[in-house]
Amino acid sequence: MISQKAKYALRALIALASTPSEAMTTAEVAELKTIPRKFLEQILLDMKRVGIVHSRRGKLGGYQLLKPADSITFGEVLRLVDGPIAPLPCLSRIAYQRCEDCKDEASCEVRRVFSRVATSARQVLDNTTIADAMAKPDLTPTIEDADAAAAAAKLA
Repeated sequence: MISQKAKYALRALIALASTPSEAMTTAEVAELKTIPRKFLEQILLDMKRVGIVHSRRGKLGGYQLLKPADSITFGEVLRLVDGPIAPLPCLSRIAYQRCEDCKDEASCEVRRVFSRVATSARQVLDNTTIADAMAKPDLTPTIEDADAAAAAAKLA
């Protein structure tokens, strides 16, 4: 499950992507996407620090995407806000930790199943951009998506 902060971050980026040539104030984004303003300010500062958005002061000031919407993936944002995308610590790519109660990762049945889950989730999140979310009204996985994810999991 993603955090509320990650959900708000994604909503805010989608709002900013909707007006690429104009800056939006935190008040505008907060109202448009129903995000608490103080929380949004913190999120946008975090996104600014990592180079996803930039801000301008003044009458025409506000926030804008620094990167194109088609280059910002859901996976990138989730990792920035929530950390690793892994259901088990032994499956994390960026924060690997061996499970204390596991005797042998290679033969762990639980790890094997959740490895497939993690691979499928990463595939979707790392290949879905802010622009995709705006362009595709129904991102519900199709049978073809499930088959592709299963094939990717077998290769992993």
